[in-house]
Amino acid sequence: MTAVLVPAARLVRWVDNFSTRHGGVDLAVADGALTGAGADGSTFAARLPFAASYDGPADPAALADAVVAPAAWGVLLVRKGGFAVARLAGDRMGESKVGQRHVQGRTKAGGQSQQRFARRRDNQARQAYEAAAEHAVRILGDVRVVVAGGDRPAVEEVLADPRLRHVEVVEPWLPVPDPRRAVLEGAVSDACAARIEVVNAGER
Repeated sequence: MTAVLVPAARLVRWVDNFSTRHGGVDLAVADGALTGAGADGSTFAARLPFAASYDGPADPAALADAVVAPAAWGVLLVRKGGFAVARLAGDRMGESKVGQRHVQGRTKAGGQSQQRFARRRDNQARQAYEAAAEHAVRILGDVRVVVAGGDRPAVEEVLADPRLRHVEVVEPWLPVPDPRRAVLEGAVSDACAARIEVVNAGER
């Protein structure tokens, strides 16, 4: 199976291209998704972002119209040494913060030197996660729906802060590089896109 993120504006064309590549397509709605079955046996399931369920007509234009961001949601990206957090209203970004903290890489040294290095590295990582959590608490406030990405253990460390226990992480997970402003802006766009799971004939 292959998963792709498709913005609402491109959904109709994406389905048309699928139909062309696979000899036509039969559309249906099942399990909260728009599904398609190609004449060659390939299939797809297109799901709304933010864990929303689709129950409209079997029509890609209708699905595109249903791609709507919540009134209040957030993005949280964390990798070791870097983070980005933003609060959004629909597709408009409000307050945001991108930050980096130095975390040393691994060393080939052995013995006590390696142990000291590992402790220092762990302390640096913990401080970076604490800084990310402080900004997340300040910016997200009472926002419940959050799309996250980066390094899963790092995100979990940040969300372990008791002040963020109300946060619910929804699909899609965003496998982003070190967070920068451009990465954050791309993550917002990806979070608002439909997620399409494709199974080509012969992959089963």
